[in-house]
Amino acid sequence: MSYEIETRRHSCAHVMAAAIAELWPDAKFGVGPPTANGFYYDIMLPTSIGEEELPKIEKVMKRIRKKGLSFDRSDVPIDEAISVAAESGQEFKVELLELLKDKGSTAVAAQTGDTNAVAAGDDAAGVDSVSFYSVGEFQDLCRGPHVDSTKHIGQFKLLSLAGAYWRGDEKREQMQRIYGLCFESKDELAAEVSRLEEIKLRDHRRLGKELDIFHISPEVGSGLPLWLPKGTVVRDELEYLAKQSEREAGYDRVVTPHLANEDLYLQSGHLPYYAEDMYPPMEIGGRDYYLRPMNCPHHHHVYLSRPRSYRDLPIRLAEYGQVYRYEDSGTLSGLMRVRGFAQNDAHIYCRYEQAVEEFGRVMQMHAEHYKLFGIDDFFMRLSLPDMDNIDKYVDDPEGWKRAVDVIYQAMEASGLPYVEAEGEAAFYGPKVDFIIRSVVGVEYAISTNQLDFPASQRFGLTYTADDGSEQPVYVIHRAPLGSHERFVAFLLEHYKGDLPLWLAPTQAVVVPVSDKYNEYAAQVAREFGEVPVHNGSMGLRVASDVGSERMQKKIRTATVGKIPFLLVVGQAEQDAGTVAVRSRAGTDYGAIDRLALRSKLVEAAESRRVDELESWLAAANQD
Repeated sequence: MSYEIETRRHSCAHVMAAAIAELWPDAKFGVGPPTANGFYYDIMLPTSIGEEELPKIEKVMKRIRKKGLSFDRSDVPIDEAISVAAESGQEFKVELLELLKDKGSTAVAAQTGDTNAVAAGDDAAGVDSVSFYSVGEFQDLCRGPHVDSTKHIGQFKLLSLAGAYWRGDEKREQMQRIYGLCFESKDELAAEVSRLEEIKLRDHRRLGKELDIFHISPEVGSGLPLWLPKGTVVRDELEYLAKQSEREAGYDRVVTPHLANEDLYLQSGHLPYYAEDMYPPMEIGGRDYYLRPMNCPHHHHVYLSRPRSYRDLPIRLAEYGQVYRYEDSGTLSGLMRVRGFAQNDAHIYCRYEQAVEEFGRVMQMHAEHYKLFGIDDFFMRLSLPDMDNIDKYVDDPEGWKRAVDVIYQAMEASGLPYVEAEGEAAFYGPKVDFIIRSVVGVEYAISTNQLDFPASQRFGLTYTADDGSEQPVYVIHRAPLGSHERFVAFLLEHYKGDLPLWLAPTQAVVVPVSDKYNEYAAQVAREFGEVPVHNGSMGLRVASDVGSERMQKKIRTATVGKIPFLLVVGQAEQDAGTVAVRSRAGTDYGAIDRLALRSKLVEAAESRRVDELESWLAAANQD
């Protein structure tokens, strides 16, 4: 029998809940929706369980599946349902039922897309009855649909446990969330297990710790990463890339403060509309000051620092601006979701007739950067306003029409892939999100680019036209590399920590075969480090390992550290002025003249290409 995969997964969540109820009769249940690859259920037990309990739950689930129990639906008056849930101690279900009675829906369903705990016949005035589904002796509040029999729930595997606040509110009860996978066939399940294992190996939090990239200190604060020396190298290289490309594209760099008084954020509209995402104010001299949540208000006042003429436009202002946004602690994740981050930010001030070209140039800059990183699996998501719900947005229908038309023209001209999302626009303008996929298919929203037409009115951003009149400018917000934090997290996972030569914190390490050659090893590293390079660190990053460990231990250390090249030196190399070159991929290139290699490393670091270096090494080895 054929079923939608979401139906199987939702049914599987119910079977898991039934197994938990059998094993722990005092369990209290929250919600259990399907997910992109399976399901989860939020539960609360008198004593928390560990992942060692998951096989026990799986065993009971398989027994229930084998029995072929039916999913039986019953419709119950809402007041009776509340009484039954209360008598059985299911306080979370009682809360959902009372929401259904009063409002006709549950906030949990709206937030998670959950099909669980939603009544039949719901409307804004509340409902009179709800539906339950029974699996054996276990009964759960649910709208359905479900498979006919537990035999049809598919192939599953319980994956992990995590903490979850009830209804996503960190002030509410802490529950346990059990995640599971569910697919129609064993092969599909096995493939997903393999993919998730690979994702785990690529987790930037693990790699960041192993490679000394960043550190999160509770004393400093959650979501406020400390960039370690090696991580700072990666940041510097990305920022150097941005400065180079922006200089070539006609941007001017600016520097603006990390905070401002409340007048700026009243002018920008962040207060009160964005206040819950901002840190609380600090009082200075009788005025409230806020850490900035974004850079655009500051840049607007740079534009306003003097009168502008049509001859001046477009003006492109760029800054790696540090911003601070308050995120719930439960959403924080390594570098991927933080409270303080530095954006590759810029704002372009242009005339309406320049907007299509400027927006197109922004998209091309994205594509060029992605090509450099070997990212070819990406698309754009164009977020448009819902014109039938225009009260959610700035009230300027004609302005919206012109802005959307600009982006459509630019995107069509770019030839880049995109999808549309109606109703997802920012309140002040349409936006384009760049979505990139890692090699294991994980999607990341790296940057958001927006066309902001109301800013000119809010800030008085105008220019003097050729006829002497004052005309409004169009503002383009763009950040091709997103933030240092999110982009580095993506790169660590995408490359599995094997950052390309130009980005690698240590590009090569010189290893002597014994202590006798420590001096020569140190000399080689010093010579490599002294040569000037046009890159973020202004030089090659080559170290010598002259410690007391055996050579094989040093080689293993370099391999674990994912250093691109290993340069081994002994008597023959010292006598000939060479180094024995080995790549981290295991390719042995043999003895290479050290000064010639240095020149090629400089070329590769500056061009950000390693293929030419590898071809040269292969040819030199043959000679």
